[in-house]
Amino acid sequence: MTVFITGASGHIGANLVRELIRRKRPVRAFIHEDTGGVEGLDIDIIKGDILDYPSLVRAIKGSDVAYHLAARISIIGDRRGTVRKVNVTGTQNIIRACQECRIRRLIHFSSIHAYCPFPLDQPVDETRSFSNARSPAYDCSKADGTRKVLEAVKSGMDAVVISPTAVIGPNDFKPSRMGQVLIKLYQRRFIALIKGGYDWVDARDVVRGALLAEERAEAGSQFILSGHWASLREIAEMIWEIRGIKPPRFTASLWLAGLAAPFSEAAAVLRKRKALLTSEALRALRTHQSISRRRAEVCLGYSPRPLKVTIRDTIEWLEKKELLD
Repeated sequence: MTVFITGASGHIGANLVRELIRRKRPVRAFIHEDTGGVEGLDIDIIKGDILDYPSLVRAIKGSDVAYHLAARISIIGDRRGTVRKVNVTGTQNIIRACQECRIRRLIHFSSIHAYCPFPLDQPVDETRSFSNARSPAYDCSKADGTRKVLEAVKSGMDAVVISPTAVIGPNDFKPSRMGQVLIKLYQRRFIALIKGGYDWVDARDVVRGALLAEERAEAGSQFILSGHWASLREIAEMIWEIRGIKPPRFTASLWLAGLAAPFSEAAAVLRKRKALLTSEALRALRTHQSISRRRAEVCLGYSPRPLKVTIRDTIEWLEKKELLD
């Protein structure tokens, strides 16, 4: 039966589509604009807008399972309100469409940011409360979208929630912000690194965990799919080991980086580019240092590959696609 995917051309989506093709499952991709991540693949591509409910219903009709990945990621707030519209209203639309078209199961992709990071001295797991109004706009939107899914489960819908940490890996066509960081490290474009780190998970491992959730999870289950915590310095040193590219010598404190963040955001606006250094990005590097994937390990048999393997494979893919020139 057909697998329906929103956000199929994104980083996780591009990996999910390829894995489903490998498993010989028919795919219908619902894509807003950019089809670069799935161009040339043997799938059914339907262009549309997650906020246009009638077009969504027409596209999803006849599918068996839906994977909802479409989201607006932001580390600069939500000045125009599009983050909330896509991540909350868009999720409400996919819920309604699944109910109307009697989709067997919805796999909803949330985020580790949907969970409140505080208190910092305790591991974040699926029992942690969701982000609230004092959290960044993106965090709130992912929390509220997840709440909508869990409320629908209480009304009889079959849905499972997946919450990845920071995603890296191959098939990063756009590329993502972390993909851009790897490119700049490879090109020696940074004069300094920033102290701090995050939990990094391979997009291919997220896909495998999501497919396991489709097969094995109980309705209403939530699963954090984490990888391995590493500092930005450790990632730069992995690239050094893999390709012999030395990282910057200096590591700036988060306090010092915080002084530079407003100028970085302003420069990105003037150049019409995505900012890599923002206040919200620095907040993320301070939090979520301890994340538990125990539930996914026990219930799904989930386990992430070593981070160095992910970095090596990503560098090789970027080289192959000539994104490092």
